Amino acid sequence: MKEELPQGFVASNVQAVGYSDLKGRPAFKMSIREHNGRWYLYTGHFWHSGWSIVDVTDPTAPQLVKFIPGPENTFTLQMELSDNIMITALEKIFPNFGGNPGKPFEEGVLIWDISDPVNPRKLGQFRTGGTGTHRNFYSGGRYVHLAAGMPGYDGNIYVIIDISDPALPVEAGRWWVPGQHTARGEKPHKPYISLHGPPYVVDKLAYLPYGSEGMVILDISDLSKPEEVSRLSFSPPFHSQFSMHSVLPLPEKGIAYVNSEDTSYGKGPLHHASIVDISDPSNPMLLSLFPEPVPHSGAPYRDFFEKGGWSGPHNINILQHNQDVQKQGELFYIAYFNAGLRVYNVEDPRLPVEVGYFMPPEPRKRYGPMPEGKLVMQTEDVLVDRRGFIYITDKNQGLWILKYQK
Repeated sequence: MKEELPQGFVASNVQAVGYSDLKGRPAFKMSIREHNGRWYLYTGHFWHSGWSIVDVTDPTAPQLVKFIPGPENTFTLQMELSDNIMITALEKIFPNFGGNPGKPFEEGVLIWDISDPVNPRKLGQFRTGGTGTHRNFYSGGRYVHLAAGMPGYDGNIYVIIDISDPALPVEAGRWWVPGQHTARGEKPHKPYISLHGPPYVVDKLAYLPYGSEGMVILDISDLSKPEEVSRLSFSPPFHSQFSMHSVLPLPEKGIAYVNSEDTSYGKGPLHHASIVDISDPSNPMLLSLFPEPVPHSGAPYRDFFEKGGWSGPHNINILQHNQDVQKQGELFYIAYFNAGLRVYNVEDPRLPVEVGYFMPPEPRKRYGPMPEGKLVMQTEDVLVDRRGFIYITDKNQGLWILKYQK
């Protein structure tokens, strides 16, 4: 049954195609798969533990076909798909997001068989022994690359696991920024050193979005002993906590797209979305900054810093290793929290230009405790399938399906 499109959205060069409220479970991270001519979108959730599978074969009428309950008191935010394997993250919920420190939680990753795409079958679990994993990378084969909260470390570190036997996954290697291994007496040299993830692996290099440490590039020719190639810091001048949130490297083009995540409610140092030259991995260089979104005519605020909620970039169309995701071309998509979806032309990496946007209507119901203050839309994630359909999620409303049309 087709749901009516909620009214009140504002758009430029982006058409609203379909909508689902997912039975009152706002979605978060997404991945997608075509199987025997049908398209399935897999989502995690912020305020509900578990995963939803949505049939988006007809993008005008998305159908929720299954909700798989997850463990209590546990974030189930992210999933990765390749062939018939799905990897789902499990993580301790932060107290400010509603987690109960006194209750048990599950952590690590679950490994699933999705040869039947609407009936995943659990194969195994890797446990960190700590807080679990946040955003992970899997492009098929034997190894999964984790942003993991391991015991004895301050912040998440990079961990590689071998899933050749999915029932008995084992660690294959790890790397951390010196200072994180506090159990061994190390002391962090500055705050917010943590691998946000996902690590992004291309051939023998791993690109890590490492919080206040910026973008870190590792040589993983020997998985058991990753070696640092370079770092590019963004803090200062940009804010420090998540000054490096996402990294999408495209070595064949010699560039990487990177961005921060600003949770200061617009009151701290500036956030950024940037393009970096990685043609020489030992010497990455900043090429350009994406321009700040400008409110539409008639908006009741001068800029998005004063609108309320979190402002700035969050997620990008990062799953370039997924064969069913649109490959990066001249259009670049950013989920921009209280500014909605922003679309940029990046044909000239020195001069990215905004060419479209979509701002969902403001939500009417608050599902979770964050962000605090004014209830405004918070566009969380964006994914574009190879048909060109754009999917965006929000902390306090349903799934939107869009199409760029200039």
